Amino acid sequence: MEDQQQTYIARARTDAKDRLVAADDLLASLQRRCGGEIPGVIAIPELREQVRKARRTNLRLGRTIHAFDGSDRIKSWMEIVPSGEGEGTDHGGAGCSIGIVTWQASAPPVERDDDAAARRDAIDDALAELHARLDPDQKLLTVHTEAEDLQPLARRMSENLGQVWTDFVRIDGSQHAQPLHWRLLDQARVVIDGSPRNWTARLIPLGAPNPGSQGFELYLIANRAWVTRTERRDRRADDGASIGRDLTPILRQPIARIVANAETIRSRMAGPLGDEYSDYARDIVNAGQHLLSLVDDLTDLEVVESDGFRATPDPIDLADVAQRAAGILAVRAQEKRISISAPPKDVRQPATAEFRRVLQVLLNLVGNAIRYSPEGSTITIGLDSDGRKASVSVTDEGPGLDAEAQRIVFNKFERLGRSGSGGSGLGLYISKRLAQAMGGDLTIRSKPGEGATFTLTVPAGND
Repeated sequence: MEDQQQTYIARARTDAKDRLVAADDLLASLQRRCGGEIPGVIAIPELREQVRKARRTNLRLGRTIHAFDGSDRIKSWMEIVPSGEGEGTDHGGAGCSIGIVTWQASAPPVERDDDAAARRDAIDDALAELHARLDPDQKLLTVHTEAEDLQPLARRMSENLGQVWTDFVRIDGSQHAQPLHWRLLDQARVVIDGSPRNWTARLIPLGAPNPGSQGFELYLIANRAWVTRTERRDRRADDGASIGRDLTPILRQPIARIVANAETIRSRMAGPLGDEYSDYARDIVNAGQHLLSLVDDLTDLEVVESDGFRATPDPIDLADVAQRAAGILAVRAQEKRISISAPPKDVRQPATAEFRRVLQVLLNLVGNAIRYSPEGSTITIGLDSDGRKASVSVTDEGPGLDAEAQRIVFNKFERLGRSGSGGSGLGLYISKRLAQAMGGDLTIRSKPGEGATFTLTVPAGND
């Protein structure tokens, strides 16, 4: 043991609740830079998970732990030893000792790290079954979910906007006063009364250079899909089978998880991987995303064509939505060497519309522009307002459309003769219906050989 101990460059210790209770300066400094304290909940998600696993299984674990402290990317080999390990008894309630064998700190490539973060956020956004906007103090501003088992939670939250979101859930293993620092809550396990599923919370900080200065996006992600079969049968008996209501809950979560896991493999976030296997994973991602988009399009089609469909407008910033759309699709654009020119960070364009619907429309417009634009071109997202209407436009340098194509481009299932992975032909039809439901419109201006400009207009907001 003496030889093994000498290999450790730092040590730490946790208690039976997986809190970090003692640590040498190396890990103690990282814990504090990540928003934690000593004693306190481990602020490094990957380490927290491995400590929990070692304690519960009473097995020694050796793992490479990755962390980001706000300026440096940390890669460290740590050995986690539960108290009583090897004694042949159940010590699941005891803590663990942590020995740090190696420690590497490096400045991350900013563009690459931002792209990876945007990709992970986009994956979690697709998986999430509850979306909420929070202010800088983690107080609820808006909440939306279509998940059946989250309806009681959504009602409680909607009736108590302005309260801290953690007042409505239980944080697994946390006895601390709420709200915790957002880094400790990001990826925390969440228990929701009335839901039989396990949940993970994602907190996406807004604002630069201080993350969270403009609030947060809250995502709740379930460990599995859940559908009430009895109610589904009752609905079919009443009004016939429904692709959107019946099949989407069954298909969407498994497909999204396939895409998420394949993307993790493709991007080598889980570790080194041969190029050929990364290519296989890329094919899985592309096929899964295409299938997922078809499922989503069919669901949205049913929604926008249903009687009484209407949007729920709120004050939003079109510039902020445009920047988000550009960030989410930045990696896809770079793969075709296409640049996206988004509005600058200091620009604002107040509007009155439904945030997630505007983002949905812009993702469709920018995604189409990427799909049909030549390599090396530029996609420009512009803003405008005449006092009554605010607009955001997406301009590409693609082949453009003639007058006849422009006349039918918003028709249902219209793909203008395109084949392959060009989509379902529903995206622009749905986008126009959404724009009209928000009191605006979606239009096109184009000439053959000169690209196309799609413009979304919505009611203007107060500056």
